[in-house]
Amino acid sequence: MCDQHTEQDNAAHFESKGITRRAFNTLAAGASLAMLLPSAANAMAVTERDVSIVTPDGNADAYFVHPQSGAHAAVLVWPDILGLRPAFRAMSKRLAESGYAVLCVNPYYRTEPSPVVPNGATFSDPAVQEKVFPLYRSLDAATNKTDAIAFIDWLDQQSAVDTARPVGTMGYCMGGPIIMRTAAAVPDRVAAAASFHGGGLATDNPDSPHLLIPKMKANFLIAVAANDDERNPEEKETLRESFADNGIRAEIEVYEDTLHGWCPPDSAVYNEQQAERAWSRLLALFDTSL
Repeated sequence: MCDQHTEQDNAAHFESKGITRRAFNTLAAGASLAMLLPSAANAMAVTERDVSIVTPDGNADAYFVHPQSGAHAAVLVWPDILGLRPAFRAMSKRLAESGYAVLCVNPYYRTEPSPVVPNGATFSDPAVQEKVFPLYRSLDAATNKTDAIAFIDWLDQQSAVDTARPVGTMGYCMGGPIIMRTAAAVPDRVAAAASFHGGGLATDNPDSPHLLIPKMKANFLIAVAANDDERNPEEKETLRESFADNGIRAEIEVYEDTLHGWCPPDSAVYNEQQAERAWSRLLALFDTSL
């Protein structure tokens, strides 16, 4: 998860390259201008719209995008700590162009609609941290579970979703634990789950996501940031052991030379080469599991 260690690592990375903190913040603020993601191979024409989904706690705003014709496997996307914003809309649209019905949600809907930060906002900005940390802390294992059930139920009611095919889910940063809770909450629907620089997947807490693995049936992709692994190298081994003990197929890899947050294209530490490699593994997971 994004925290002060993340900010320290990112600042040290840029300072090692001779970039000042001021330039670092300027770079991050302008990163949204570089959100021209590569097109999907054989990209399908898609339909996109903003939607409102009824949950036990209110109405959640979300972005729904899918191929213009036919019914397709559904994918539920959980954003990072900065929430639903243009970068995640772009990634969701790219996935839809590969043939999936994609729902990207605002996890903070109980508090306020998306976007909760302005375009180009960076986690390195203390004001942004002051904004998003209370929003992040408003969520817990219980809200993750009820939201996952509500969102997948909504997806299953859409004509663009092929309910004969299972559901996939993917999450970034704080979305990593949520994809595991999603897989455990709706095990008969979720067949594939992917975490990108997810934090807190295996902890000593009684509600640690890895303790839910016996309830899951999904295949997993766990893409780990190099600096996250340096700080907590035991987590990946705990996950490997837990998945193996329960007969669950999981691809767990530390991506070399990456920092926490390397996947979203508006991140100041976006690593295009490694992000594209992780994206290719995501497509392979969905291709074989959905």
